[in-house]
Order: sequence, then structure tokens, then C-alpha cells
Amino acid sequence: MSRRKKGKQGGGNLIASNRRARRDYLFEEEYEAGIVLTGSEVKSLRAAQVHLKEAYGLVRRGEMWLAGMHIAPYQMARGGGHDPVRDRKLLLHSREIERIARRIQEKGMAAAPIEMYWKNGRVKVLLGVGRGARRYDKRQQIKAREMKREADRAASRRGRKRWRKRRNGRAFQCWPSAESFRRRRRPRSSWAPTASWSAAAFG
Repeated sequence: MSRRKKGKQGGGNLIASNRRARRDYLFEEEYEAGIVLTGSEVKSLRAAQVHLKEAYGLVRRGEMWLAGMHIAPYQMARGGGHDPVRDRKLLLHSREIERIARRIQEKGMAAAPIEMYWKNGRVKVLLGVGRGARRYDKRQQIKAREMKREADRAASRRGRKRWRKRRNGRAFQCWPSAESFRRRRRPRSSWAPTASWSAAAFG
């Protein structure tokens, strides 16, 4: 069935990812849930014809539902296929649904899908429960992302030698190019003048 996750993303083959949810919410809990789908919806998901941008989770009569998710109609389906934006039931344990219901009743809390993916031939939804990110929190996220990017750049440069070069009488440091590395790795020639060559050259 399902299992509760904390601070861990879903596995398997990814179908769709909700970047907006990661940006707009600070998730404190994550749950892996099954989902009830029709045959035409499964065929559309195999073609990744799904959008999670406007989707959100809600509890109705003791059951967990996913609303606002758009699954494109399957063209070869009989009778017109499925409703693209219908509410779809999520499969969770009753104690998990009760906990989610209590959390989303708190001020500023909401449930939203983070990812949808295949796992052992079944479609799974990674549902996050968290608080809406304020402007300060978003700035902190952007700052952390920029710091990580700079750290990755510094790590990629680590281990390469700096060398000095003069231009207009000034010495400055720069990174050697790939061509210069190839020239420096080129083995030296083992050729040496022989005695006959020296005698012919110098008489």
C-alpha cells in the first residue's frame, strides 16, 4: 500500500514532477500513495500526458483525494475517454489520512503532489504536506541554491593547476585550456644525434 517518507523523494521511473509545489511550499512530511485510475488514464500517463501544477490534496468523508490534476484524454479510448480534471482517489492508510486531515486544518498548511512515478508496474504519487513559503523563505531557497551552484563550480575546478601569464607587463592567473593540457602531456621526442650525423655536420 503506502508508506510515510520524510525528506526523501520518490523512486522509480518519473512520470511528472511538480516544481511549483517545491517552490511554493516548505514540506514537512511526505507520503507515498497509490492512485485509482481508469484504463485510458493509465495509457495517457505512459505518454507522460499529465500536469500537476494546479493539483492539491483534500480529505473527503475519511478518504484522500487528488483534485486539479490534468490527465490528457486518450485519443483511442472508446466513448470519449475520461474526464481530464476529475478528482482521483489516493490510496493511503486510515491513520495517515487522519494525520493529514489534522495537519491541513492548521493555518497555512496544505497538501500537494510532488511527483508521480512508476513503481513495480503501478502508478505512485508522492504527496507532500507543508506550509506555504513566505517571501523570506523563497529568498532563502534562492540563496541556498546559488551557494550550492558556486560550491559545485569550485569543486569542478579543484585539482587543476593555476599558471601565471604576462600581458602588457602584468602578471595574472588564469585557468589552462584543454589544448594546453594536451600539449603538456605530449611525450618528449627520444631522438638524439648519432656519431655519424655529428661527424657529417661538423666535419
